[in-house]
Amino acid sequence: MRYINNRAHFTIAEIQREFKISRATAIRDINEIQAMGFPLTTELGRGGGYFVLQNQYLPAVRFTPEELKAIFISFIASKNSQLPYLQNRRSITEKLIGIASQTQQDELIELNHMLLFENTNPANPNLLELDDAAPAELNQLISLAVRDRHLRLTYELNPGWPQLMDVFLLHIFNSNAQWRVEVYDFDTDEFRYLPVEMLRDSAISEQEMKWSEQEILSKKRLGARDANLVVKLDMTGIQRFKRMHPPGIILSLTGMFQSSGIFNVQLDVTDAETLAYYADWLLFLGKGVEFERIPEELRVILQERFHKGKFLV
Repeated sequence: MRYINNRAHFTIAEIQREFKISRATAIRDINEIQAMGFPLTTELGRGGGYFVLQNQYLPAVRFTPEELKAIFISFIASKNSQLPYLQNRRSITEKLIGIASQTQQDELIELNHMLLFENTNPANPNLLELDDAAPAELNQLISLAVRDRHLRLTYELNPGWPQLMDVFLLHIFNSNAQWRVEVYDFDTDEFRYLPVEMLRDSAISEQEMKWSEQEILSKKRLGARDANLVVKLDMTGIQRFKRMHPPGIILSLTGMFQSSGIFNVQLDVTDAETLAYYADWLLFLGKGVEFERIPEELRVILQERFHKGKFLV
């Protein structure tokens, strides 16, 4: 009920996805909530769903918008199975959303979907600490992305050589203590991982999107089928994969007692920065990594780093 009350509009599909239940269960639960007198209206057809009538006076917000974002981000950054009271996470999240204004609610919900903190390490609690050391562009990027994922970025890989990019932002994430963005580059028709510290003057794009969000996600799924990197993992690799992996990669567990796993990625072999990132990460996964398919360009980097001892431990 709190989830519904925090939103002006929702669909059956959103309820299914949020609570991991069947369509029949979602409909039955919503009908029961309506029978209790909860004020909902329905609208059929495309773009329809359930609309929540204003039914209460929300408490005044005691935080500024930036303070509330800081609290919310700090909270979701702490997602770690070693923490106590983990079963209260959903109710705490909904209460934080509930004290916000409608505009702030939309931004917090979008942040919860967009930000990833997948390499939290209980042995190093400061690894993902959000402090003044974060790149200057990070706050600007987050503020823009919660309003519109279609952005214009200035990417400066080398000082004095800026590259203007028209992108759709999929995720903002922290890997190896470095903030990165996962974007779809409309101009090159490829998915890229860019260091936030190399971005300048981010803004909402004024160009018309060549592809919709669903079409972009479909491109990513189709690209995975023709992956040029296919990797098998042992138990150690699986545990390290769970601690840290690039967003969008799905690990399929195989073998007896799920003792092994496999994932696939389509890499752009012309992107040196992405290849270097994957080389570091694959070495981090451990000695039990087995390659079914690997680009020759990535194999060369791995061999060089392994022989020179330049890999993560």
